[in-house]
Amino acid sequence: MTGLHLTRRHALRFALASLAGPPLVGLTPFAGQAEEQGDRYPTDSGAITVVPIREASFVLKMSGMVIYNDPAGGAALFEGQPVPDLVLICHEHVDHFDLATLREVVGPATRLVVNPATMPLLPPEFQARATALANGETVTVGAVRIEAIPAYHTVPAFTSYHPRGRDNGYVLTVDGRRIYISGDTDATPELRALKDIHIAFLAISRWTLTPERGVSAVQSFTPDFAYPFHYERVSERDAFARGVESAGSRTRVVVRDWHR
Repeated sequence: MTGLHLTRRHALRFALASLAGPPLVGLTPFAGQAEEQGDRYPTDSGAITVVPIREASFVLKMSGMVIYNDPAGGAALFEGQPVPDLVLICHEHVDHFDLATLREVVGPATRLVVNPATMPLLPPEFQARATALANGETVTVGAVRIEAIPAYHTVPAFTSYHPRGRDNGYVLTVDGRRIYISGDTDATPELRALKDIHIAFLAISRWTLTPERGVSAVQSFTPDFAYPFHYERVSERDAFARGVESAGSRTRVVVRDWHR
């Protein structure tokens, strides 16, 4: 399939052009519109905007809140984005927890939700504003309810990198929508058992969800929209997108560039 390597700069042009013909994976995926500053999805009383950044990092804007997921790689990547009201950190690996970047992007009122293993790595001034959320626990920040979903490996060769019980994925519930952020995980029973997910962010790579296992996971919990992110190779992202389409899933894959 052509057109899978899509940057945000060209998203609107392709989305509008595709309305005249059959839908293409990643080009006409959602009940909203692609914008240069993010993909916009309507909610019960507003909208969710998704802004890809790089690797595991992205920005969500919804219900008057700005949320950064796993900000890493330097503050320059977040230039032009509002200061976050909330930062989510899935686990303590440097591509998810980057203290230097965190210091530069947070504001004096920014709240943090982290997995328990990350909490002692935060400086005291951040710990005072942070909540350590263990697997299965929930917290509400502003209008957003946050549930920590287990994120771990089931392949024996990889379990030491992401052992069961340490790392988090998250389900955010806001304004009638549920958003799943996978963290670094395999296609676990907890992932497959998810219900009523509107937008899913799935880490697709040989180290987490391979494209094949990602497709299998999507077939289990059928989110409305799925973003493959945190991939090492564009070919992994594209194989996942083609696999979901070939499987006949109702899930629409939203292909964006996390390698900028």
